[in-house]
Amino acid sequence: MEEQQKYARLFNDIDSQALITLGVVLLSTIVLIIVSQRGLNWIGNRMHGQVRFRIFALVPMTRLLILLTTLAIIVPIIIEPSLRNMVTLLGALGLAIGFAMKDYVSSLIAGVVSAIELPYRPGDWVQIEDTYGEVKHVGLRTVDIQTPDDDLVYVPHLKLWDHAVYNANNGGTSLQCVASFYLHPEHEASWVRKALRDVALTSAYLKFDQPIIVVAEEKPWGTHYRIRAYPVDPRQQFLFITDLTIRGKKVLSAAGVQSAMLPPDAALDTRNAVGSAYSRGND
Repeated sequence: MEEQQKYARLFNDIDSQALITLGVVLLSTIVLIIVSQRGLNWIGNRMHGQVRFRIFALVPMTRLLILLTTLAIIVPIIIEPSLRNMVTLLGALGLAIGFAMKDYVSSLIAGVVSAIELPYRPGDWVQIEDTYGEVKHVGLRTVDIQTPDDDLVYVPHLKLWDHAVYNANNGGTSLQCVASFYLHPEHEASWVRKALRDVALTSAYLKFDQPIIVVAEEKPWGTHYRIRAYPVDPRQQFLFITDLTIRGKKVLSAAGVQSAMLPPDAALDTRNAVGSAYSRGND
């Protein structure tokens, strides 16, 4: 009985007039949202330049403002606007917001940790999950990464807790690049290794105070060569790899060295299929 009286003091008596008022408010909210969204989109599509994007940015803000206004009108109709009820309502609302924003708060805490541990800084080339690019800005909640495709990706600091961060240059100017060559097994390996090293030495993008390493790895389909070297500037990494690849292929082709007959991906798939069949045969 006391519980019923407690809830009765919390909520107002909903009569027919209150229901009509609620219906009118909700209907007006729906109409206002539809009109504002379509109207702002209509205006924005007829504008040009920066003004167009500013108008589009008003769309979610306008919708949020309408919803907050509607909530401010509806709450006093349903709930008795006493101090005790408002404290109870705000407490429940705060608890709900706390659960909803736990990831946001976790990202803020991770942002503080990132400012101390420095896993990335502006100018670093990092990979977080499938996102690779240059760090443009480190904010309180997110790190802004510009990809090689010129996309700006906002990655929350929350990823620090359970994902690896690959930092290619770690606050410096030295970033190792790898150019791969897949060659037919019938070739003079010593000559190829020297030729690929000379290709790296004659590149206009080479950073000379860092080592050049040519790695050879034998595969079922042939030999996989990798030139590991450093460009002058980390932002030149793709130009550097392209230069090494084009000139390396030209040198090898002129010497009559053939590429691998079976592509590495196909060879890998074939090897996995054979390995699976072998495992099933032994089971």
